[in-house]
Amino acid sequence: MRKSRYLTKSRFKIGLQCPTKLFYTKKEQLYPNQTLSDSFLAALAEGGFQVGEYAKCLHRGCIDVTTLDYDKAVYETDELLRNQNVTISEAAFRYDNLFVRVDIIVKNGNEIQLKEVKAKSFSLNNEDSFFNQDGTISSDWQEYLYDIVFQFYVVSNAYPQFKISSFLTLSNKDATCPTDGLNQKFRITRDSTNRKGIRVSSNLNDEDLKHPLVIDVPVDEVINQIFQNWGTNEPKPRSFIEEIEYLSNLYKNDQKAVPVLGSWCKKCEFKCSDEDESKGKKSGFKECWNQILNWSEKDFQEASVLDLWASRRKDQYIEEGIFKLKELDIEDVEPKPDKKPGLSSSQRQWLQVEKTKNQDNSVFVDKDGLRSEFSKWTYPLHIIDFETATVPIGFVKGQAPYSTIVFQFSHHTIDKDWNVKHAGEFLAVEPGRFPNFDFVRELKRQLEKDNGTIFMYSAHENSCLNAVYRQLKISQEPDKDDLCDFIQSITYSSSSSADKWIGPRKMVDQLELVKRYYFDPWCNGSNSIKKILPSVLRNSDFLKKRYSLPIYGSSDGIPSFNFANWTWLEIIGGEVSDPYKTLPKLFIDANKHDLDLLTDDDELNNGGAALTAYARMQFSEMSDYERKELKTALLKYCETDTMACVMLLEAWRDWIK
Repeated sequence: MRKSRYLTKSRFKIGLQCPTKLFYTKKEQLYPNQTLSDSFLAALAEGGFQVGEYAKCLHRGCIDVTTLDYDKAVYETDELLRNQNVTISEAAFRYDNLFVRVDIIVKNGNEIQLKEVKAKSFSLNNEDSFFNQDGTISSDWQEYLYDIVFQFYVVSNAYPQFKISSFLTLSNKDATCPTDGLNQKFRITRDSTNRKGIRVSSNLNDEDLKHPLVIDVPVDEVINQIFQNWGTNEPKPRSFIEEIEYLSNLYKNDQKAVPVLGSWCKKCEFKCSDEDESKGKKSGFKECWNQILNWSEKDFQEASVLDLWASRRKDQYIEEGIFKLKELDIEDVEPKPDKKPGLSSSQRQWLQVEKTKNQDNSVFVDKDGLRSEFSKWTYPLHIIDFETATVPIGFVKGQAPYSTIVFQFSHHTIDKDWNVKHAGEFLAVEPGRFPNFDFVRELKRQLEKDNGTIFMYSAHENSCLNAVYRQLKISQEPDKDDLCDFIQSITYSSSSSADKWIGPRKMVDQLELVKRYYFDPWCNGSNSIKKILPSVLRNSDFLKKRYSLPIYGSSDGIPSFNFANWTWLEIIGGEVSDPYKTLPKLFIDANKHDLDLLTDDDELNNGGAALTAYARMQFSEMSDYERKELKTALLKYCETDTMACVMLLEAWRDWIK
């Protein structure tokens, strides 16, 4: 007997993004899926697993439907709904070949409240809205609203006799954690099927739940508006209900929708490596583009418009029948200066196109621009990198949901003679410890010894310190004024900050220097430090000579806290090895597919390796040995990030002499 093919919430979401994806989903043996396969790691990476469990705890007597069997889950839900009043979590509903599990159902008589819990924050005081000024649904909320509309449709058709009202249960921006250590009372575990499980502490008490951290936001009016106004851009526009039926039939019949190519293809999860293809697996992405364009493997080796850095015109190009970078002309890009030194964004885009058209693989270095930048710096130079997380439930009483947690930094210095050393670090991963203020104290101690120029890579560090500044301002820390003054001295205020400042020692963003003065076609449009580092190693004879020797962490070489007699690069088959590939694995028990995703610096799929490791150390059980090994790996990863920035500066210095 053929197994039923149900269109679930997750598959409906995939179908809305791209109907063709429904044909590829749940066929991992043939079409690899570039999302985490381990639900335990996925829960850690996503960071919002606590919200759902916390919301359930607010509903006393909530009954879980735990079976994974569709038929049994529907049957158990139906039996529970025969009660006059009942609250159910993971209630299962089926209508035709549509199937949903609802986070929380509250039934009172013939009325049902449907609650979808989302790890996203909302404020009634700030008049947060689901809509743009022109009345259209905000892109920030589309995914969540379409999800609950789909659930409402299934539940209301499965039980037409009930009056249904719908809510998004969201983190309340205006609430604060009522007790210390609350987030430690929600732990993530592997269950008997090796899937994610949640264990709530027996110590959870009334005080913990006295002032809810989530709010139920009614969405009935939004649902009605979506049903009335939603339409596709097809020649024959479909209503939302017709879209559900369309996607339902596609999945039920295992039918492949005709692909529609667009900028969204860049983030397609149905891609596979050359190694996977050699084993007979297929790339859904390639199948789509081949079906429409009849591309050969050679075509796929050429740069496409999807690779054009920071371009908002990709859909326009595709609509005009332009699919490869080499097909673009200068009037398609319209490069213009922006009155700042170095390349503007449009000039950098045209440089990428021009080098592609000319098959020019040479590296562009604006030596005059870099010389000008170097002349502004004060020695010793300080290179820092932060590792951070956000958690929906606070560590300490009074902490707001999704507050920034800064748990690690690494710090390298370069003196006026260009001697390099790993000058310091900080790591705080003890379960339940709120590290932010100690983090800033240690950062201040290490950086206040001189007035040297400080470097970050991207504005992340600046944003994090702004967040800690706001936390300090409302804290009772005795030295908060000194710490706030320090933060102001090395940062600039964020656009949302009530206080405005530009610090006299404002950090230099090395990523901006890359964008302005350095371009390597080999990076394929990426400016990630994990791509830029191999780039400069490939092109710098100075770095090849210096770091092919075990001088890092040696007694007469470069001081390091975590490496001994370390060689940063090897030449293998004529190619320079990637230093990041030689680091210890953060997750020994993860498969190679998931490890690659967790260390993907684009972070399109998940939260990143360091964040996931931190969440694991906070919210899961592990042995002392595992904890020690994970701390060692984290220290090496962060030190590598700052050392990568050091090597980039060293290469530039050598080139501009």
